[in-house]
Amino acid sequence: MADDRDNHEPKVDIRFTLEPADADIGVLVQTIRDANTANGAGPDGYQPVGFFIADETTGETIGGLSGYALFDWLFVQFLAVPETLRGKGLGAELLNQAESWARERGLAGIWLDTFAFGAPDFYRKHGFTEFAAIEDHPPGSRRHFFLKRF
Repeated sequence: MADDRDNHEPKVDIRFTLEPADADIGVLVQTIRDANTANGAGPDGYQPVGFFIADETTGETIGGLSGYALFDWLFVQFLAVPETLRGKGLGAELLNQAESWARERGLAGIWLDTFAFGAPDFYRKHGFTEFAAIEDHPPGSRRHFFLKRF
């Protein structure tokens, strides 16, 4: 005798892509958000955020900081300043604006990651503490994870 569940399980296949559509990623995000809420975590407050550097002449984005707030922390996914503008305080200003935004929102802190060849000393200089690292990622280097608790 067949189990009734066998007749009700959806038939699926797994598709691979190197260019996931925003709508497909949205399904994953919403599924996780629904599960978090159902498991008692409450609303996650997910909010994408960006602070962008624009070229004064063209108005085009040439750098900036982007990430998202989730529950009570801001995750900085990307921080990029064009090489020609480095050393002028723009990276610090981006971090300061992100921190101000996070504090105004009542978040507990900011976290991010960078590589050894990236900017770990920059983040230390701005009050971030390393809480983890992955050795030999990429090979011969290290990936650093930092946080700044308010």
